[in-house]
This record gives sequence, C-alpha cells and structure tokens, in this order.
Amino acid sequence: MRLKAPATTRLLQLWLLCLGFALAACDRAPQLPRLAGGDVILAFGDSLTHGTGATHDSAYPAVLSTLTGHTVVNAGVPGETTAEGLARLPEVLEEVRPRIVLLCLGGNDMLRRHDANETETNLRRMIQAIRASGAGVVLIGVPTPALFSGPPAFYEKLAAEFDLPYEGEILEEVLKTPRLKADPIHANAAGYRLVAERLAELLKETGAVE
Repeated sequence: MRLKAPATTRLLQLWLLCLGFALAACDRAPQLPRLAGGDVILAFGDSLTHGTGATHDSAYPAVLSTLTGHTVVNAGVPGETTAEGLARLPEVLEEVRPRIVLLCLGGNDMLRRHDANETETNLRRMIQAIRASGAGVVLIGVPTPALFSGPPAFYEKLAAEFDLPYEGEILEEVLKTPRLKADPIHANAAGYRLVAERLAELLKETGAVE
C-alpha cells in the first residue's frame, strides 16, 4: 500500500493543477487578436457610434483612435436597425478589412419595438459574418431606452455563445448621467470619451493593444 501512495498524491496534485488552470481560464476575458501597426479597428453601429450629440472628432471612435494609436473607422449610421446593419455589413467589411470590429447595434430596434428574437438573430448573423471575415468581435450592449435599466439579456447570451469580449455597462452608465448626455438617448463629448476610455481598457485586457 505504501507504494501506491506517491502515485495517488501525484494524481491529486495533477487534478488540482488542472482545476487551477480551468478556474484561471474562466476568470480571464476572451482574447482578441493582437493588433499590428497597420491593423484597423471598425466601429460599426448607429448614432451612438456615429457620435450624434457631439462633433465627429468627439465621437468615441475618434477618441479611441487617439487612445490606442490605431486607426478606428467610424461606420455609425444614425437611425439604423440591426436588419439594416446586417445588410450593410458585408460591403463595409470588404472595404475596411478590419482586424477587430466593435459592434454596437440594437437601440433603434428597441425604440421601434421590433421583435427581440429578430434583433438577436440579426446580431448573431453579424457576429458570424465578422468572424468569417477573419476579424475579432467586441460586443457592446445597448440599454433599454425607456428606463436605461441595462441591455436586454440577449447581448450577454450572444457574448457567451461566441466567447466574445463584452461591454454591457458603459452605455447604461453614460445614459443615466445627465451631465454626460446631449439629449435623452445620446451622449455628449464627455460621455463619448468615457465610452472610448472603457473600450480602450477592454482592448488592453483582451490582448489587442498594450
């Protein structure tokens, strides 16, 4: 029996080591591809990406470009729904050829009371198209416009389904704070700067930038 004890101990140690690695992996944010010097980030969305409520230079993509040192293409179209974004996306991906896409759509679907399942499906198809192009995806959750009570659950569901870096708090935080808003549903320059700062932190946490 004494001869079996060391083997049992080694198995226990190995199991504990594997458990430690598994727990560490659970705590780590999903990783993004490392951006090289010429790589481009695409900010794809609606008016919150476009920068409605501030100048073009104050929109979050422009600020994020300054913070990261990488080109961030602003492909935000005010008023766009997820169905319209899904139709527009292939041409933009072909033109820009981004390494990472920041996807922020869904607010106009909610304002127009579109079916939530349809919105989820459109976002899923956009994520699949971006992944098929070879780019990484960051999903940004848009809070429910009426109460800004947080993004609908399908954002977090999609992030988990595709193992995506997910930012589901910053827009809610900004749009609940009067001094950070230009109007009831849009940020001002200060609000967009906070969005850019949070996304810059997320890009660092996920290994995309230093």
